[in-house]
Amino acid sequence: MPRPFWFAAGLFFLALGWIGLILPMMPGFVFFLVAAFCFARGNPAWERKMLEHPRYGKPLRDWRERRAISRKAKISAVTAMALAGALTWYLVGYPWALVSIGTLVAVAAWIWTRSE
Repeated sequence: MPRPFWFAAGLFFLALGWIGLILPMMPGFVFFLVAAFCFARGNPAWERKMLEHPRYGKPLRDWRERRAISRKAKISAVTAMALAGALTWYLVGYPWALVSIGTLVAVAAWIWTRSE
């Protein structure tokens, strides 16, 4: 694919990442990971900026190099998913909420088993 496509995709996912940091029910960091992936193919200077960011650079590098998630990030993610599951149960109710909660439990288990 051409470099401008990768750069545009990187900008799109970077924007989604920032939106996700503001909205409580939308993940943010996952979109930063995808944006860094896209920038690596479309604009290495932007990828470098992301990897050197004072706040988000270290977690991006940890994931890229070791597939590692810090304990603080794990606790934050699992707590947010538990709150989202409770809110889903309250708003949607049984049995429909079980689909969402089952997915959240599977993802939380996957996150918790990553190295630190």
